[in-house]
Amino acid sequence: MQAILAVTVPFFALVLAGYVAARRHVLPESAIPGLNAFVLYFALPCMLFRFGNNAPVLESLNPAAFAVWLGAALLIVFVTVAFSLNARVRLKDASFGALVAAFPNTGFMGLPMLAALLGPAATAPVMTTLLVDLFVTSSLCIALAEAASAAADHGAGARAALARALRGAVSNPLPWAIALGALGSAAGFKLAGPVEVVVRLLADSATPVALFTIGAVLYRAGQHAHGRTAPADFVPVALVKLFLHPLLVFALGLAVRALGLHLTATQLVALTLAAALPSASNVSLLAERFAADNGRIARIILTSTVLAFASFSTLAWLFGVQPA
Repeated sequence: MQAILAVTVPFFALVLAGYVAARRHVLPESAIPGLNAFVLYFALPCMLFRFGNNAPVLESLNPAAFAVWLGAALLIVFVTVAFSLNARVRLKDASFGALVAAFPNTGFMGLPMLAALLGPAATAPVMTTLLVDLFVTSSLCIALAEAASAAADHGAGARAALARALRGAVSNPLPWAIALGALGSAAGFKLAGPVEVVVRLLADSATPVALFTIGAVLYRAGQHAHGRTAPADFVPVALVKLFLHPLLVFALGLAVRALGLHLTATQLVALTLAAALPSASNVSLLAERFAADNGRIARIILTSTVLAFASFSTLAWLFGVQPA
């Protein structure tokens, strides 16, 4: 456990540092979008490009990992929507709650932390999860969120929301960075010279800046929340994220291995630990953009992030992870 904590404590400490910096106004709120843009459009794409470029293409396109993650995501989305709906939580808010229950913080936190815990073999399956969540999970939940208004518009609203979500996924630089890295790996292409140095410097900055930004975004989301949210409306969703999601991924992974499909033990552990990560922090910004209850979403993300320090570290210990 001590070796695992030596990896996880610094990651969560940087999230806390960002939260405290924003709360104490050391980091102005006006600077948070700039940090987010730097991570999303510069640092993180460079990190993902390097991971994709160094990972075997066949591992990055593993259909077994894709099927496991997609199956678990769909189950989590529909289960979370079903039990969340009540007089206070309508379909739009339930859908965004389902998104944070199924979409872990793989980009900002998961990839570097799992690579540190499990080594380079973890990067390919975790990148698969990111692609599924960016293209399928997010698009599905946004379409569900708009389904209520679509009913009065004969389905046009849902189709428009789905199209908008897919355009957002296509315009996101992260999947393109993974694809370019994988293509480079397939072609045997490696960066060299000053270009390689620039990409490496930006990639190396991704982890600390991204983690710091998570904390700042969480504080900002809480400040912009309107009204109070009953614990019964957000705590169960955070628990689904941290416990039911990894349990489903692990069970489906065992089923896939029993069927004889190619999924190594390391890949299964990487997928399960990815599912045990806290919710993706950028969903609060998405909920705000679609006029959903971003206060509830922010509380789910914050609760899952606080609890994940213990739950994620314990799960890694139970798996017998031995960081290098």
